[in-house]
Amino acid sequence: MNVLDRILATTRDEIAELAAAPERAPERPTLDVPSRLRRPNGAPLRLIAENKRRSPSAGALSVALSTFERARAYREAGASMISVLVDRAHFAGSFAHLAEARLAVGEAVPLLAKGFVIDERQLDAARVHGADAVLLIARILEGGRLSELVAAALARGLEPIVEVVDEPELERALGTRARMVGVNARDLAALDMDPARAARVLAAIPRTHVALHFSGIAGPADVAALARRPLDGALIGEALMRRDDPRPLLAAMVAAAGGAAPR
Repeated sequence: MNVLDRILATTRDEIAELAAAPERAPERPTLDVPSRLRRPNGAPLRLIAENKRRSPSAGALSVALSTFERARAYREAGASMISVLVDRAHFAGSFAHLAEARLAVGEAVPLLAKGFVIDERQLDAARVHGADAVLLIARILEGGRLSELVAAALARGLEPIVEVVDEPELERALGTRARMVGVNARDLAALDMDPARAARVLAAIPRTHVALHFSGIAGPADVAALARRPLDGALIGEALMRRDDPRPLLAAMVAAAGGAAPR
């Protein structure tokens, strides 16, 4: 059983808990995520700052700041969006963290619920706890299930961001109604990095879609290199989560994000 298989096994247990506690219908309208993250000509690369307390690849990360404090720090340092891990067993996340982040940033910054979504009940929980967007991982959604959950997310007012690692997964993503695609440089099953593959897949995303880079960004130089490519944004996780105070590093990354035109 690889890392991804173990994560999915515990995800099913967490879904059962959601079923035992039905969520109330949300009242707030969601923010328009594609318009926030699409990068016009001459605009800086959009940066998504992530809140996660541990991961299978990095182990334990900083908990010096609460989710509320970290989300506020990300907003102050210039993040275009905040990603919040909701997987409990392997990332020490929760839907309660999503609600904390929403309380911290109000409507100033959109929130991404990031986890291993395989069931509509997870979409309901994300919506109720303040998400504007939800991650859908092509690797774990076989057959028509990816299209079904994309449609289910949109029906709830959530913007689906489909995560892919290679060209066949990108083709599946483009066959859905999703308007945003994230390319992960890390293979979730083996946890190995392949930046060349990620660059190739990103280059194949049509301009009709918002193109995002996931994983492997350590500092401002990496951001500056990505900013020279024709993509809209990038997600930064471990580099920020290793810092008790992420503001100086994120501010430096934001400063490095300008200069190049998208496609």
